[in-house]
Amino acid sequence: MATWAVKSKGRSIRRSCELFAVSETCYRYKPKLSSENEQIADWLVRLTHNQRNWGFGLCYLFLRNVKGLMWSHKRVYRIYRLLELNLRIKPKRRLVREVPQPLAVPEAINQVWSMDFMHDNLDDGRQYRLFNVLDDFNRCDNGPEYLSGALQEWSARRSIRIDYIQPGKPQQNAYVERFNRTVRYDWLSQTLFGSIEEVQDAATRWLWTYNNERPNMALGGITPRQKLAMAA
Repeated sequence: MATWAVKSKGRSIRRSCELFAVSETCYRYKPKLSSENEQIADWLVRLTHNQRNWGFGLCYLFLRNVKGLMWSHKRVYRIYRLLELNLRIKPKRRLVREVPQPLAVPEAINQVWSMDFMHDNLDDGRQYRLFNVLDDFNRCDNGPEYLSGALQEWSARRSIRIDYIQPGKPQQNAYVERFNRTVRYDWLSQTLFGSIEEVQDAATRWLWTYNNERPNMALGGITPRQKLAMAA
């Protein structure tokens, strides 16, 4: 109102402030843009553009645990909301399921590895398969491929026991099933590939990000590489 009186009615600042009981200090105050806030906003915009499946939690853990940027949770979330990034993903309604049996948690690396196949199609309709293999301890994915006969022979030579889950019981292989979901939503479903070489290239680049930069909620918000370093 004081500003309106000064600009529209030609009143002096002192008189306008007196009329509307506003201090001249308050009238003359100009908010200063924080360079850190601009930096936070820039990080959030780039992260959510490059990692479209990441919500606030993964973005914040990436900034704190991977990049070492110790901004407060509330500050980063406030800017996240101001940018309306919280409106990108429509939450899905969760189904009520029976409580699953607790999974055995390995106590060290290379104790238990899980593996599973995924299927998808190229843009010309040809099918291809992904073979996902990861260490259950730190969920660090290596992505090797074996034919079933070669895998049996390889494991026998190294005295490695292969345990198969029961048919129709994917929860018994929950670690890699959860990884499959991450693969599907983080990169596989976001691009229609034209060749196997394109799939392999995208997989290689994403695996590096997954192991080195993507915070893992099940590991306490750190990356598989950080978990591996802690266990060394």
